[in-house]
Amino acid sequence: MDEDRVAPVKEGEQYEVYINSVGGKGDGIAKIKGFVLFVPNTEKGDYVKVKITKVLKTAGFAEVVQKLERPVKVNKFATVTQEEFTSAPEEQYREEIADSEDFGEELEEE
Repeated sequence: MDEDRVAPVKEGEQYEVYINSVGGKGDGIAKIKGFVLFVPNTEKGDYVKVKITKVLKTAGFAEVVQKLERPVKVNKFATVTQEEFTSAPEEQYREEIADSEDFGEELEEE
C-alpha cells in the first residue's frame, strides 16, 4: 500500500457491508473500496451495518450496529416480475381468444 494513501473510511462512520471471509482469529472480514475491515461476531455471508471503531494504515476495525437482510438482486434486464413469469399464462389467453368451430372453413370454400 502506498505511504500517502489515505484510508477510505473514518472512525465513527457507518457502512452496510458483506462479510466476505473470516480471519484467523474468527473475525469477519469486509472490504470498502479495497480497504480491509475486521468485524467481530460475524460470519461469512452476513450482511451488516457497521460502525468504524479504529482505522490503521492498512486495515480497520468495526462493530456491528445492525444485522440486515441481504438485498434481493434485481436484474436490470428483467421485463416481467418473477410472479408473472411463473404464473400460468394460458388461462389469460384463453379468455381473450374464443375457440371457433368454423376454423379453416373459409379456406375450403376456395
